[in-house]
Amino acid sequence: QPIGTSAQTDKDYKEPPAAPLFEPGELKSWSFYRAGIAEFVATFLFLYITVLTVMGVSQSKTKCATVGIQGIAWAFGGMIFALVYCTAGISGGHINPAVTFGLFLARKLSLTRALFYMIMQCLGAICGAGVVKGFQGDNRYEMLGGGANVVNHGYTKGDGLGAEIIGTFVLVYTVFSATDAKRNARDSHVPVC
Repeated sequence: QPIGTSAQTDKDYKEPPAAPLFEPGELKSWSFYRAGIAEFVATFLFLYITVLTVMGVSQSKTKCATVGIQGIAWAFGGMIFALVYCTAGISGGHINPAVTFGLFLARKLSLTRALFYMIMQCLGAICGAGVVKGFQGDNRYEMLGGGANVVNHGYTKGDGLGAEIIGTFVLVYTVFSATDAKRNARDSHVPVC
């Protein structure tokens, strides 16, 4: 049948209702604070492990003596995998304010919860990087750039910003695809096989 016809009104899934904009009752619920704590801990651990991994590669004279670029990728991917697995049932496993903001715009969570998650994520990130700085010392931390990304020679800051925007879009798009209500109803995993 052509798209948009009455034949397509029979859905094999149920779309969840939109989250209310404000949910003051959440502030009285322990699960609300538990979810915020989970986001804090997950973001703290994510930044702590990944920044240390990047700094470990940066301090070596040769990449062969370290985990290398692939090790950095595995650290990021592995940490996201483990932390989302651990926190998905508690908070949804956002771990990133961009993901939380995207889910808020899609009305999948309230403004109250979105703001609380983003505050806890930012605090977790600050604390994770702060603990790394505390263990490494100011001189070593500054010498290694704090594990921060830099734009390589030959690229502009605009190129770097564009890459970050596209990467963030892909991340949020992947989260939306993985949490789509229609996903359970169809064989959406077939391209992966």
